[in-house]
Amino acid sequence: MKEIETWQKAIPETEIIPISALKSFNVEKLKQSIIDKLPVSPPFYPKDELTDKPLRFFISEMIREKVLLYYQKEIPYSVEVVINEYKEDEKIIRIRCNIFVSRESQKGIILGHKGAAIKRLGTEARKDIEKFVEKQVFLDITVKVNKDWRDKENELKKFGYLD
Repeated sequence: MKEIETWQKAIPETEIIPISALKSFNVEKLKQSIIDKLPVSPPFYPKDELTDKPLRFFISEMIREKVLLYYQKEIPYSVEVVINEYKEDEKIIRIRCNIFVSRESQKGIILGHKGAAIKRLGTEARKDIEKFVEKQVFLDITVKVNKDWRDKENELKKFGYLD
């Protein structure tokens, strides 16, 4: 094949493996080649540690998931969930969080008529969080407007999107 020859000439010290994921051609060979080239090293994390993300991250993502499921297309992309407080007592975990939206109209949509939409979101998120933490949860959600937060560098930094 002409393409293989071209790449072989361009980088002669590299193994060129043509693949087709669609037809499963050479996929296993590619995987094995990658594995063979990986350096041996100790694990980065203990075996019982599944991730480097804190618990608050997962809780905020569970709440954000409900926003994605229950609201119209424009809302989810203008939402940021911030866990303000996480207090664990013997029998219950108390979580206070803010859902930030970009516009006042979005706040109304999140809240819904007489708070029905936010109540549904909170109930469903609480159930998922309780399964995750294996404990009863009290979830207090406040919806706040942070006008055009996605366009402000300092807000993006505050929410952890920029270094």
